[in-house]
Amino acid sequence: MSVENGKKKREEFLEFIVVILLGVTAVATAWSSWQGGLHGSQMDQKYTKSNNYASEGNSEYNAGIQSLTQDMMLYNEINSLMIDMHFADSKGDVDEVEKLDWKIEELINANMSEDMYAAFSWAMTETERLGESVSPFEMDGFMESYFDYANELLSESEAIMAEGDKNNTHGDNQGLVSVIYAVVLFLLGISASFKRLREKYILLIVSFIGFVGATVFMLTIPIVMP
Repeated sequence: MSVENGKKKREEFLEFIVVILLGVTAVATAWSSWQGGLHGSQMDQKYTKSNNYASEGNSEYNAGIQSLTQDMMLYNEINSLMIDMHFADSKGDVDEVEKLDWKIEELINANMSEDMYAAFSWAMTETERLGESVSPFEMDGFMESYFDYANELLSESEAIMAEGDKNNTHGDNQGLVSVIYAVVLFLLGISASFKRLREKYILLIVSFIGFVGATVFMLTIPIVMP
């Protein structure tokens, strides 16, 4: 009788452990699924934001090309007038020199941006110093400056996309954790169908190992709050 009582107590204790582990695993599964959903939501938001930045960056890049083209055309026109002015000056045609100088000043004041004017002034200084024509677009960093904002937006797009990829990976990992928890729940659920304690203990041990492994792995995944 004492042997039967001892066996009964072990069975009751085992059932108690199974029930506790079932409850804890169910809660952990719900948490993992929730976190996986949040990571998926974060991923979608970041991918959308990244695409918006990329679209704006491409637009700014096209605008930079357009501005660069306009400034090149403006410089070519001014440079052509300057050549004519030097020619008129060599001929002693004062009126023509004054007219061409006035045209150049008007073009500069009406159409030249501050950055372009700074580059143009640098080019004029370099031309005088070297004794040969120097283009404003030869100034270090000037050509690249047309695309600074576009490159900034595109870099931001890439950074946000990388963050979205991380959320995607974390979401997949949470999905794997949920699958392991589901296996644990299944093993715990079928343990009641076995009569012998030996099989029940084996299922409990395997379930516990799976639960601990999945939980440790889940704790390595960053937590996302809504």
